[in-house]
Amino acid sequence: MSDRITGTLIWYAMICEREVWLMAHEIEPDRDDARLEWGRFLGEMSYPRSRKREISLSGMRLDVVERRGTRLVVGEIKASSRFVEATRMQMLFYLWRLREMGVEAEGELRFPEERRRERVVLDVDAEARLAEVLARVETILEQPLPPAAKRIRYCRACAYREFCWSDEED
Repeated sequence: MSDRITGTLIWYAMICEREVWLMAHEIEPDRDDARLEWGRFLGEMSYPRSRKREISLSGMRLDVVERRGTRLVVGEIKASSRFVEATRMQMLFYLWRLREMGVEAEGELRFPEERRRERVVLDVDAEARLAEVLARVETILEQPLPPAAKRIRYCRACAYREFCWSDEED
């Protein structure tokens, strides 16, 4: 597996392959996009600093790391569950990378605006699904040009929309 693969790329792979390529080639989305700003704000304000422990590791930025008794729980905070499958896959990637480092952990997706949490476990089936996504991301990264733009239901709200649809009006 390439060291270039990050949890963010795994998340994007579940939404749009073009976004994977753009992000991997350090073409940043509109940093002033209101949805991105809201997500950053939500992550900062949803949990008291005394409980929130953000940690950055190679290819990962874990929003929350907590000890619960003898268990280690890593959490990913999202504004909504709209992209829950992408968020699950991102968490599975984090759990898999931690396991490679010799750290066993449980995952937890947190959706503070919905007052909802979801447990994520890296089992055999989940690891097989993750392997498929990792292979797909590797293939995308090897391409010399980004995949062609494809209009999907998420384009209108995408922070990358200018890269794909700059010649069109909203």
